[in-house]
Amino acid sequence: MDNKEKYQVLLYYKFVTIDDPETFTAEHLQYCKDLGLKGRILIAEEGINGTVSGTVEQTNKYMEDMHNDPRFSDMMFKVDEADGHTFKKMHVRHRPELVTLRLEDEWDPAEETAEFLNPKEFYEAMQDENTVVLDTRNDYEYELGHFRGAINPDIETFRELPEWIKENKEELEGKKVLMYCTGGIRCEKFSGWLQKEGITDVGQLHGGIVTYGKDPEVQGELWDGKCYVFDERISVPVNRKEHVVVGKDYFDGTPCERFVNCADPDCNRQFLCSEENEHKYMRGCSHECRVSPRNRYVIEHGLTEEDVQERLAKIEEEDHVKQA
Repeated sequence: MDNKEKYQVLLYYKFVTIDDPETFTAEHLQYCKDLGLKGRILIAEEGINGTVSGTVEQTNKYMEDMHNDPRFSDMMFKVDEADGHTFKKMHVRHRPELVTLRLEDEWDPAEETAEFLNPKEFYEAMQDENTVVLDTRNDYEYELGHFRGAINPDIETFRELPEWIKENKEELEGKKVLMYCTGGIRCEKFSGWLQKEGITDVGQLHGGIVTYGKDPEVQGELWDGKCYVFDERISVPVNRKEHVVVGKDYFDGTPCERFVNCADPDCNRQFLCSEENEHKYMRGCSHECRVSPRNRYVIEHGLTEEDVQERLAKIEEEDHVKQA
């Protein structure tokens, strides 16, 4: 009999006015610590955005308490089972925005946002020939997985998306624009701005990718790859009908769904990499990162200067062969 305690991960957000968010941040941090949760929560005057992990009892108590607060009574929680905590610590931080856009325009996402589509509606709308599907996430998230045929703005941060829209507006004009992100918060905020820019026929995936993957009817169909998540799991499956790997190894382009962080702490770039290539390239995404005196891979594996030079020579030799 398995007596191992069961854990859950909660993903949630809510655009709602929070008066004195700094005080609420401090109080909420203490509350979460007392409850035994771990995770990351952002608090702003415009609302709350969080991912936390804990035992089933702890997370259920958290959801119950939040729903008992009139401000969060209808907040949607996306719940995943887990083997244990998916975070090392509990952080609750105050921010000017829940998701950073830094736009001069002012609008309330709770009042101005695009039409919500449930998974079945989104699935059906994607197959309309007059539809374009827009991924609002960052480039590395798209690399790991995305809806089939979705536009990749190829942005490093969310705040770059408005500029991309302005430069590529013709791709969206006259079309039904379907937007999606991990849990829904980026779309709920951004879609209102998009409509203000004149792209009026916009729909957003309610509950995001994680909800789409759990829908019993759609079962994640038309999603390729995995969904990137911002905790120690790194990724979760979405399509329960078929699994198509779209991620490619940073070094050789072979199919890959394994993320690592560059060993140079001054870089720390996250990229897809096989275990074999991690060792071969000393987890450095560039020559400069490999020879960095702070290279964490070199330190972790106790490599000598001679070892490093030997590996660098082998990389250089193989590069010459490829170019020949």
